[in-house]
Amino acid sequence: MALGRSLGAILEDVEEAYSKNLIELDSLTLAKNNAYIEEIDLSLISPNPYQPRKHFDEDALKELSESIVKHGLLQPIIVIKKDSGYILVAGERRFRAHKLAKLPKIKSIVVEIDIDSVQMRELALVENIQRENLNPIELANSYNELLEVHKITHDELSSIVHKSRSQITNTLRLLSLIPEVQEELINGKITQGHAKVLVGLSNDKQRIALSTIIGQKLSVRDAEQMVKNYKNQQESRSPKGVKKISFSIKKHAEKLKEFLPFSYKISSNRLEISFENEDEFEKFINMIKKV
Repeated sequence: MALGRSLGAILEDVEEAYSKNLIELDSLTLAKNNAYIEEIDLSLISPNPYQPRKHFDEDALKELSESIVKHGLLQPIIVIKKDSGYILVAGERRFRAHKLAKLPKIKSIVVEIDIDSVQMRELALVENIQRENLNPIELANSYNELLEVHKITHDELSSIVHKSRSQITNTLRLLSLIPEVQEELINGKITQGHAKVLVGLSNDKQRIALSTIIGQKLSVRDAEQMVKNYKNQQESRSPKGVKKISFSIKKHAEKLKEFLPFSYKISSNRLEISFENEDEFEKFINMIKKV
């Protein structure tokens, strides 16, 4: 899951320079990483085909474009030389802002390194995740793609993108929301805090809650209280005194022992499964998917 050493090194050097507000990178530092700075025709640069970011704020792009025209480009983009042209590695907003301003060339750090499609996909995802340029749904899709493409656990992904495992898991849960909620989160009509409150609700309840949050401009705390009221109402409407169906899990204990390769405990008609680590949980999820 490691990027090419030269590319990884140059990205680290660029990040350090940006954090110190340096306009230029040391030419020797670039040279040792097989890189150099050059003004390149925009027509020769192709966007990374695996760019996970799908939404770009047009007003923000216009402001950036005007700033570049007035003050120049302070941070060069990063490209990889490919065939007779270049592929964009980092700086999609700056690249788009230049095109918007109809500027013919853009200052670029050119890295000469061979890189395959898997590495290009990984680089686009990691670069965006670490720069926090993605909206919550794009970020969740990026996490999910890295997990699936590289067959890694949440813990392993955590060490790669430098985010906590709980943050990754909570972000991934947003993908369980209905499309309408995801769209309003992307558009900024609701916050990630609002969206997290709706996880676990039925589709109909999500739609009702979404409409209420937007229509009444509810805070996250108010939304939490609303969802809590939903759940309390549902519990109070549950029929009481209904005769229980005669059924016992215990009589299936031998089957469970044969087909369930995890630690578990049977209490009354409840089955409690325990997982030793993340890998066991992932294995359990895969078993469910095959059912």
